[in-house]
Amino acid sequence: MKIILAGFSKTGTKSMAVALQELGFVVYDYMDHFWYHDKEWKRISEKGATDEDFRQMYDGVDAVTGAPAYHFWEEIQHAFPDTKIILTTREEEVWFKSWVKQADVQTRNKTFQWIQILSPTGWRYFRFYQTWVRMLYGLSVKSPFDFNFHYNPTLNKSNFRHHQAYCLQNAPKDKLLVFNVNQGWEPLCKFLGKSIPDKPFPRVNVKGVLISILMKSHPAFHQMYKEAGITISILLCIGAFLLYWIYNCFKLS
Repeated sequence: MKIILAGFSKTGTKSMAVALQELGFVVYDYMDHFWYHDKEWKRISEKGATDEDFRQMYDGVDAVTGAPAYHFWEEIQHAFPDTKIILTTREEEVWFKSWVKQADVQTRNKTFQWIQILSPTGWRYFRFYQTWVRMLYGLSVKSPFDFNFHYNPTLNKSNFRHHQAYCLQNAPKDKLLVFNVNQGWEPLCKFLGKSIPDKPFPRVNVKGVLISILMKSHPAFHQMYKEAGITISILLCIGAFLLYWIYNCFKLS
């Protein structure tokens, strides 16, 4: 492990994941935490974690970004003492509006909702999401169709503010970069000892579109689509059998 992105969700974490990949690092982001370590994170949510847990989970991984890893930046850094920490920042009001926008986009994506119902992997993803939304943000999500959170702007902003301040106060100063993605490549590459790529700094998940991108590209969603297809086929077969049975009942009567 070389880098921990400690920035709160919606502070440019997805852009940072792509930027770190562009710099040659092996990165595990939010969906990767679910796809590869769902069971481990479930155990951590219930019983906590040891240094050895994180060492085993992220053996061969250079950087972690996104939830729930950002919440455990201190514990992960304890397991990997030489790791550098990047705290992504954003103006509080802009952050909150972006965070609300992300949930609204998910609410309107009916395919995203139904695939969690029709697929075992999708349902497992929902339980993963449900756990960490409750633990990190204090929000209750009862079903994949229940993304209309009852926001409390005061508490949500306070949570964001507390996380940022705690990291600033407790992260080792010689290993910490406070970074806004609008600063571009230069401060990031200087901090990591990398050459500046000859391309613009990535801008990912603008206006909350990331979920649509992940649904097309991430192996977790590929698996969900396959399972949902099987589920629908089974339901159609059951429906056809019931119609045939009903037809024969009426025919015989």
